Amino acid sequence: MAMPTVQGIVLLAHGSRDPRWREPIEAVATRIRTLSPEARVRCAYLELAEPDLHGAVATLIGEGAGAIRVVPLFLGMGKHAREDIPRQFDALRAEWPALAFTLGPTVGESPQVIDLLARIAMEI
Repeated sequence: MAMPTVQGIVLLAHGSRDPRWREPIEAVATRIRTLSPEARVRCAYLELAEPDLHGAVATLIGEGAGAIRVVPLFLGMGKHAREDIPRQFDALRAEWPALAFTLGPTVGESPQVIDLLARIAMEI
């Protein structure tokens, strides 16, 4: 019987020079690990912070991930989500063609996120 493929998750965000900016992104990673202790999850940033997407994926592969899901933590479909992320994603697939890569939609497109943000806004 074949061993199940280890799933890696990359939470991809914009990035900032301010280390406090990363705290909510890292909190999402911590929550994933709490919900699914076997999860292999890493944060990555497009600019101004480390690691970048390539570095996070390389770390997950080094930990045995055979499948990688990239989750763009962006609210809108701007230039990064429309152009930069797909270009980087294609480069990953070219570098590691044997791995199964999945690029999720930007989280801001999720009906659950829209509903949650509306509920939070109404509580204020």
